Amino acid sequence: MSSIEETATGDSRASFAPILARTRSIHRPIAPVAYDCVKLIFVRHGSAILLSEFGEKPVTVGDVVALGASTLCGSEPEGSITVTTLYLDRDYVIDQVFWQHAALLADRWDAQDFADELYSEPAQILRLGEDRAGMLMPWLDELVALSLDGPSPERFYRTQALLFAVLDVVTPFVRTTASRRSPSQRKSTRPGLPRHRGFAPLRAEVRQIVEMLRGAPGERWTLDRLADTVHLSPAQLSRVFVDAYGKTPLAYLTMLRAEQMARLLRETEVTVEQAAHEVGWLSRNHATRLFRQCVGVSPGRYRKLSREPRRAVA
Repeated sequence: MSSIEETATGDSRASFAPILARTRSIHRPIAPVAYDCVKLIFVRHGSAILLSEFGEKPVTVGDVVALGASTLCGSEPEGSITVTTLYLDRDYVIDQVFWQHAALLADRWDAQDFADELYSEPAQILRLGEDRAGMLMPWLDELVALSLDGPSPERFYRTQALLFAVLDVVTPFVRTTASRRSPSQRKSTRPGLPRHRGFAPLRAEVRQIVEMLRGAPGERWTLDRLADTVHLSPAQLSRVFVDAYGKTPLAYLTMLRAEQMARLLRETEVTVEQAAHEVGWLSRNHATRLFRQCVGVSPGRYRKLSREPRRAVA
């Protein structure tokens, strides 16, 4: 999907917006799904069990879930849960990292590498507390109101001001990896562009690969086979794919397979081994390891969770 608006609403005709806010109440389980944007999910009411790379963890009022682009996350509401979600275009976020650390970075490509090093945990639960999170609610409500009618250039700076106010409160809770860079370590091998915001996959070949992987995740795909299909070298395909989606083609395929396997475990009676084979993993042990990496729990544990009766909110 090429825009946050499309990702959040399912409307491929919608206009692009780098910042989008939505509030919704969730009463049913949501299978693990990944978005091609950064997400901040603010819990306003109720509670749930989340499944992601951090494992199986509860969230409740006062918690914020931070998810990097292309990171699987599913939820099991305990009765119901109401959340406000901020969808942030990945390249828009990278721009902020670039300007925040401009003294150390040469260009936006450098900022992408730096961000990957700095934010090495793509799925985090931030325990702000109910009081601190409560002060954010008027700003989040206004962001939602500004998003309802689509992107508005006239209101962009107000939207950005509200976002920055929210981030000022939230980011101190985000776990980061210490950076060892100094100004003398700036990269200079690639020229910096005055403006680099790739809101959609930069090349048609990348979009073609995504369609192929999504259409047949169970195929025995290899990097060489994918590269031959679009007439690129494996190294070149990996580079342009990472630029567009933040993952290599085979890492993206692993995410798709985990997502499909979760659906099979939830909706059918096939065994774990059968589900693994159907999505393209021939070894149950291999499938279990990769599923746990993506979803946070083993396939067996995920199936048990998905079949448990939901607890009502007191």
